[in-house]
Amino acid sequence: MRDIGSLIIFAVIVFAAASSGASFMPGEWYAALAKPALTPPNWVFPVAWTILYIAIALAGWLTWRAAGISPALVVWGSGLILNALWSYVMFGRHDILLALVDIAALWLAIAAFIALAWPIDRRASYLFLPYLAWVSFAAYLNFAVWQLN
Repeated sequence: MRDIGSLIIFAVIVFAAASSGASFMPGEWYAALAKPALTPPNWVFPVAWTILYIAIALAGWLTWRAAGISPALVVWGSGLILNALWSYVMFGRHDILLALVDIAALWLAIAAFIALAWPIDRRASYLFLPYLAWVSFAAYLNFAVWQLN
């Protein structure tokens, strides 16, 4: 039962970070921007992020169960903050360049978590691989939007 309770806590923490995306939506400003040809349709983003947020919660939980508060978990939490900040910076402040800086830092945090979690629980690292791939693609989109606008 303790495991279920702690998993719920991790899910709530991730949900709180994810709520930034719901609070700061793209809106008319973003719709009016020039975007690269590889930009997916709008419906793809909430589907992808829902799956990724589940994986992020599980990875954090697995790491915490195996090692408690560790450097890997600190990096996990830092990455979650950077993740939440991106929506605010991009859609709340309309600062494409600062969003690009944020997503670069997020990418580094994800890569660092993968490396730090590997000796603790490899499943946590594997759960972050799709996250790294998606954020790599999102960084490309962010860069392209900055370049085009």
